[in-house]
Order: sequence, then structure tokens, then C-alpha cells
Amino acid sequence: MSGASNDGYGQCPPQQPGDHQQQPPYPDQAYDNAVPVAPGHAADHGRKKKRQYAASAFDVGVGGNVVAAGQPVPGAAPYGAPAAVPAYGGYPAQPEVQPAAYGAQPAQPYGQPAAVGGYQAPDPYYPSAGAVPAPGGVAGLTAGFQGMNLGAGAPGGIPQQQPQQLPPQARAGPLNQLYPTDLLNQPFNVSELDLPPPPIILPPNASVTPSPDANCFPKYVRSTLNAVPTTHSLLKKSKLPFSLVIQPYAALHDLDDPVPVVQDQVISRCRRCRSYINPFVTFLDHGHRWRCNMCNLTNDVPQAFDWDAAAQKSVDRWQRHELNHAVVEFVAPQEYMVRPPQPLVYLFLFDVSYASVSSGLLATAARTIEASLDRIPNADRRTRLGFMAVDSSLHYFSVPKDTDENGETSMLVVSDLDEPFLPVPGELLVPLTESRRSIENFLTKLPKMFEHNQDNGSCMGSALRAGDKLISPLGGKLVVLSASLPNVGHGKLTMREDKKLLGTSKEGSLLQTAATFYKSFAVECSKNQVSIDMFLFSSQYQDVASLSNLPRYTGGQTWFYPGWNAGRAEDAIKFASEFRDYLSSEIGLEAVLRVRATTGLRMSTFYGNFFTRSSDLCAFPAFPRDQCYVVEVAIDENLTKDVVCMQTAVLHTTCNGERRIRVMTLALPTTTNLADVYASADQSAITTYYTHKAVERALGSGLDSARDLLQKTITDLLQTFKKELAGGSMGGGLQFPSNLRGLPALFLGLMKHVGLRKSAQIPSDLRSAALCLLSTLPVPLLMQYIYPRLYSLHDMPDNAGIPDPETSQIVLPPPLNLSSEKFVPYGLYLIDDGQTQFLWVGREAVPQLLVDVFDVADRTQLQVGKATLKELDNDFNERVRAVIQKSRDHKSKGVGSIIVPHLYIVREDGEPSLKLWAQTLLVEDRADQGLSYVQWMGSLREKVVQ
Repeated sequence: MSGASNDGYGQCPPQQPGDHQQQPPYPDQAYDNAVPVAPGHAADHGRKKKRQYAASAFDVGVGGNVVAAGQPVPGAAPYGAPAAVPAYGGYPAQPEVQPAAYGAQPAQPYGQPAAVGGYQAPDPYYPSAGAVPAPGGVAGLTAGFQGMNLGAGAPGGIPQQQPQQLPPQARAGPLNQLYPTDLLNQPFNVSELDLPPPPIILPPNASVTPSPDANCFPKYVRSTLNAVPTTHSLLKKSKLPFSLVIQPYAALHDLDDPVPVVQDQVISRCRRCRSYINPFVTFLDHGHRWRCNMCNLTNDVPQAFDWDAAAQKSVDRWQRHELNHAVVEFVAPQEYMVRPPQPLVYLFLFDVSYASVSSGLLATAARTIEASLDRIPNADRRTRLGFMAVDSSLHYFSVPKDTDENGETSMLVVSDLDEPFLPVPGELLVPLTESRRSIENFLTKLPKMFEHNQDNGSCMGSALRAGDKLISPLGGKLVVLSASLPNVGHGKLTMREDKKLLGTSKEGSLLQTAATFYKSFAVECSKNQVSIDMFLFSSQYQDVASLSNLPRYTGGQTWFYPGWNAGRAEDAIKFASEFRDYLSSEIGLEAVLRVRATTGLRMSTFYGNFFTRSSDLCAFPAFPRDQCYVVEVAIDENLTKDVVCMQTAVLHTTCNGERRIRVMTLALPTTTNLADVYASADQSAITTYYTHKAVERALGSGLDSARDLLQKTITDLLQTFKKELAGGSMGGGLQFPSNLRGLPALFLGLMKHVGLRKSAQIPSDLRSAALCLLSTLPVPLLMQYIYPRLYSLHDMPDNAGIPDPETSQIVLPPPLNLSSEKFVPYGLYLIDDGQTQFLWVGREAVPQLLVDVFDVADRTQLQVGKATLKELDNDFNERVRAVIQKSRDHKSKGVGSIIVPHLYIVREDGEPSLKLWAQTLLVEDRADQGLSYVQWMGSLREKVVQ
């Protein structure tokens, strides 16, 4: 690999929050940046420049932004065909519709045609949940009674017994309809990845209140199937997985994504299955009792349920949050605590070896912590900090309180690594509030203490054991900042990278842990409520495969910065920004997660970073806000209800010292019809499930086995669909439901991903770091990591790169499919996988564009590699920078993340290794040993048609 590739090839580091809009209260307010902009609204100042470029080199109607999937087709547009609209400069004349805010409900029923990125939905796509035809006969009468509000809205607020729900076969109205599509003639378009999942269509009055928030939004919990088969055999026949993708938090801070909080400590739970009362229970006996929607047991309603003890007056139960909102947080009473809520504790383990000091890591980390002391959560003034330094010895620091007269920080060096003793533990973890000045003084002096250190040793394993011993009485976070391989003491590792193994069947051994210490110690930490986060910076081999076990079993995360050096401003700024957001992020402490479900369903397998304490209890010493978890659901008994529910509960201590339970309830309809199952399947959730399965397979049986799993899965799904639902005959095509049309492209992207692809060029550290991200990223970021975003900037529409007048959100250009066919030689493109951004400059880019964007007149003067785009005084530069920034905006995607992607400038005729790296993100091209999308579809067709 050449120099350029060393400073970050295949980099998989962390993400930056933007300005997420809070979850809208009503479905019709949900598209927070989907407001079409009338052509008259677009900023005129963008046009002049665009035409100037066009005059120099661009023909109107060519280039990357021609209607996404080819030329308009006459006649009625089937789903996936481009909308037939006149184009100006390659753009539809009508305004583009921005994708929905992630997790929001669609602004219009799915049945209505909507132009999405040049695509027109079929007519109808999913039938609108509201427009259900009235059934006749007894079913019609029953539905009529259900519509009379005898229940939640009954006069006097006294609930009546709800009518019995109908069996699945007699349900009023259809579920999502199946729209088969030909994958070869109507290919997938990337805009479809922005569509919300197929809607969940429940029978009328399924919930006790008519609240639009009664069912869980997909940004918190989404199911691979939004219609559940009633039997195990039907699920098995479908070959589709049934699992939940759970992301309990949609932002790093509560303020950015508030959920209703039940403050009165009245928590009503089922006596038998321990489910929490929720919008899908049934009230009986004039509202004095409620029937559990999970196990059918009848429970008493607590006396305080209708009484406000603080105000000493009765309250309207129909206003209670837990009956109106699927996602609520309860303030927990005393019985939910094993001990008083623990304070927030951070113990920083600084690598002070020669590698760390010379790269500037120690100085940058110390300076960032010092600058972030005000941002570390400390509302209850109990937060404690501790500091240790590590080379071939352990260095403890005793930081005095600000009131101590001779308040100097003292350092104690311990060289016995086998059983390191703890010097005066009381002074090693100091309250941030009481020792603020002393901590600042210490962090200022720390880099100077070790500036001449020549020691190349790292006893990080011993340091971790000592750190665990130090904070386990309280619990908390061990924050490891390391630039070297642990080569002394416990958990000693050796260089085991062997280039001869890369790309062979034996490569899998490099992805497995080299020392049992890292897994067994992590499990020990989990029991002690100690979580570990690893920030790894080595320019040499660091054995990410072994070290990443520590976060994996303790609810932490591994962040990897290959070839990092503080001398490069981009490196220093990226780490400082991410570390600052990491320190300010709110986390849960001493957390456990459990998922309960309707009788007949069982949670069978759990994926994510935690330790499984019993068959269904996941333990998190610290609960992060930027990860997701996958739970596989088994159907053990035939389902007789027409609605099943799954409820996720996360019991945790907030970083402000309050014990809380976050409860998320998801209700799904059941069906006996295979077509319903396929029509309601969620391609993004299915891809997330198989990503976790593939990572598990890669770590257990090797990379070939992981890729084989993905190949077999997509083939089985296509064959099942052909045999069961396409009548067995397909002509020359390849039939699949329109809502799953992206699956083959996503699976191809996963097989070609740096974590899984067949290649002899990918160092095992990069692969291991990529596998860590694949198994923790929330759905929107994971989809972008697997199938990156490509935007054409030189001919973006006039409203792109400027705020939408109604939402104030920056409008992004329409995304393009990842194929070099979309590129023109004079173009400027942004490729963004959420971890790394490439600004691609074509070999024939016109001088005016280079001057406006980069302030250089000649392409050869353009600096390639890691860069920050200059701020220039022209609107095109401003719009390009706005698009780059908006593409990094995680809050608007409904996720929390600290990652700020590196921006690389790539010239088409420049540094070959950099160009090659950017091209590996073009999933639909042929590269390395991977097939192109066309070849991939051809090979699938051969397997399916046999």
C-alpha cells in the first residue's frame, strides 16, 4: 500500500450529530424535510453559476443527475420506473421531494403516487391504513360498534369492555398488498432506501386511545416483518427472518429527542408476565381491571392510577402517557434499585509510551478532556474522574480537592504488574465539582510529564485489571486511549498479522481473539458494572480483533484511527470533536434490557455489544446512545390473536442519578397469508439482521462462510418467492416484491464491504474495526455504511445546498446509484459512507468549477488526500460545503452518533491508491474479486431459474 492509503485506508471511525427535529406528534407533520420547494422559491443566486459551468463544459440533460434509472417510459409508470417529467439540466422540472425524517410516519398514505427521487410509487403501493373498506355482515356490525368509541372515549371516562377482536381471517380490510416487480427490467434505485418501512396496519380500535403515538415508531423498534405469520411452519416456508431491531435512544442527549416521562412512580405491570401497561391492553369491570395484551391475565388497576398524589386530585386516565405513547420512561420507585443509584465515573487510561507521545495523542487527549469538563454530565454534582498512565509501568495520579492547601497532584509508579496494589483509592477517583481546578492543572501538566518518554512498552492488560479493581465498588467507564500493542504483563499480545494469510481461508483466525484474557476479563467487568471503551490509534499492528472483545461484552465501543497523527490538523480536529461529543453524551448506568412478547412468541437470540446474563436478560454496565441491538423472535405456538405485541424495557440509572425504565411497545398484525408476510417485510431491518448474522459467522467460521450465508439467503428468498407467489413462471425476469427490491443490492454491498469482502489487501485491524461497526451501527447509518451515498454536485438542482424555506433544513441533491456509469469526466461528486467522505474531481473538471470550490485554477495544483474544504466567498462553494455538512447530519436521520467523517479529495487522474479506495465504495461496479451488480443479478437469475 502506498503512503496515501496508510493514512486511513478503509477507515472506520466515529459520527457527528447535527440538528434533529423532535419526533413529530402527528403522522401528517412527519416529513420534516419533505416539503417540496416551488421552483420560484429556489435561490436565484445558485443558477447563474450553474449555467456558467454548463456553458463551459456541460450539455443540458446529461451527467450524473439525469433521471435516476434511465429514460422516461411512456404509459403508466410501474413502481421503480422514472416519473415521466420534462427535464432541465438533467433534472425533473417538478421539485424533488426530500426523504422523510427517519422514523417519522409518511406524510401521505402509501397508496398515493409520490415522486421520490424521480420515482413514482405504483398505484396503489401500500393501501392506506385509514381507508379500509367496511366489511359486511356480523363483521361490519362489530366494526361499527368498535367505531362508536365505547372504550377509551366513553362518556364519563369510564371504560367499557372492548368488543372481542376478530380472528385473523375475518379482519376488516386488507394488509399491505403485494406488488411484484421485475428486478432486471425495473432495477433498484437508491432513493428507495429513504422510504419508511411498510406501514403497520392494525384493526380499528386496536389501541385503547386514538393517539397517533400509540404504536412504536420505527426509529426505536422496527420489525423485519410488519405482518407476523401465525405459525412457525408459515414463517419457515417464507424463508424470511422474524427479528426486532432495537435502538432505544434516537439522540445523544434527551433534549434532542424527548420522550414522555411518567413521574408519579405509579407503575402498573402484569402480575404474571411482568409486562408494563401500554396502549394495547383492554380495560374491564368499569375500568377497575385490565387484561394484559401479552399473556391475557386480568390485573387490578392501581388505585393511584387515576389520582394525582402531589396535587391531591383525580386525573383523567386517558391523558396518561403510558396509554397514549408506545415509548415512555417511568421514574422507578425504590424496589427497582439493588443499591442507591451510582454516580457517573470515568477512569481514563492514557497510553504514555513513545508511540503515543510522539504522535501527539497524549497531548490532544488531555487538552480535549480539559476543554470538555463543563460538558461531562454532572447535574447531580456526583460525577467522579480518575486518571492512570500506562507504559511498561502503571502510573496512578492522586488529584487533591481544590480546598487542599498544598494541592499538588502526586504520581505513584507501580512496576509490579502481576498483582498491582492500589495506593490510597479514596484520592484516585475525585469528584469533578470539588476538584475542578486541580483536574485542570493536572491535565495541563500531564503531556509535559512524559514528553521525553522513550519507553515502548505497554502493560495495558495490567492497567485494565487495576482500573477494574479501582472503580468496581462504584461501577463506571474505563476509557482507554492507546497507540500501541499491549506487550507486557497481563493480556500480552504479539504481532500476528501475516500477509500470506490475507485473502485465504485461514484469514478468519486473524479476526479471532489471540488471548482468552480479553473475553474472560470483559465478562468479569460486566459483573462489576464496569464498561470499557477503546480509542485505538496505532500506525502499527494493534490487534483490534483481541482488544475489541472488551467493549463487546461490556456495552462499550471500539473506535479505530489508523495512522493517526496530531501533526495533521484534520486528524487532530476529527478526534477532538468526536471525543468531546463522547464525553458530553448522556449514558445509562447499571442497565438491563429485556423483551417480552405475546404468548406463543419467544426471544431466541440476541446480537450486539452486551453480556447475556440469563436466557433473555442483556446486561450493560453502561448503556450507550449510538448503538442498536437485534433480537431474533421464535414462534413456539400457533398465534390465535389478530394482533401480537412485543415490549422492550430498559432499566437504567440516568447520568443524573435517577433510576428509570424506558418502555417501547410494538404491535403487529398477524396473518395466515404468505403474500401478506412478503408485502410487509422491511428490507432495511432484514439487512440489519443478516449483517449481525454475517459478522457472527465471520468471527466464528471465517469470511467465506459469512459471504456464503448472504449468497444462500438471497437465493432462497428469490426461489421461495418464485415458487410460492410468482406462480413458478417468471419468463426471462427475476420477480421480487417492490418493497424488497433493494435487498440484492444491499446484500451485494455487504459482501463487498471492507469487513467481509474477499481481498488480500485489507489488514486485519481494518477488517476487525469494520466488523465492530457493522454489529453496532443504528439502521440508517448501517444502510449508508453498506450502500454509501453518491451525490452529483456540479449539476445539483437550484434548491440543493440551501435551506428549505419551510423546514430550514439544507436540501440534499437526489442520491445516485453507486455505479461509475453515473460519472462524467467533468463532474464533481460526493461519495459518503458515513465514516469517510470522498470529493471526486473529474479529470476534465472546468477551471471555473475548480476556482469556485477549491480556489485553484489548475487541476494539478489540487491537494489530494485528507482535507478541509476552504470557505470561499461564492455561493457554489457555500452550497458544496452545506451538502457535505448536511450529509453528516445524524440527528436528522433520527440517530445518535459522535462520528465526524474524514473528507478526502480525490482526483480522477491523481493518486492511484486513493482513487482505488474511493472506487471500492461503488458497490455496483466490478472491483477486486467482486461481481458488478449486473453480473450479480445474472448469477442470481441462473440459480433461481434452474
